[in-house]
Amino acid sequence: MKWADSLDIALALIDAHPDVDPQYVRYTDMHEWICALPEFDDKPDNSNEKILEAIQMLWIDEMD
Repeated sequence: MKWADSLDIALALIDAHPDVDPQYVRYTDMHEWICALPEFDDKPDNSNEKILEAIQMLWIDEMD
């Protein structure tokens, strides 16, 4: 999974952190959680605020 796989990352975060409300997750925490996902295989420095925001929005949408 790469940074471009926003939906896959969001779904993996739902599985990894089922009790977390993504609306209140800091980007620094989310970045760490994404990099710790077993399926994640990309360079940590390849992310930016826009990518993290897109993942967060998908995470929120998928929780509904």
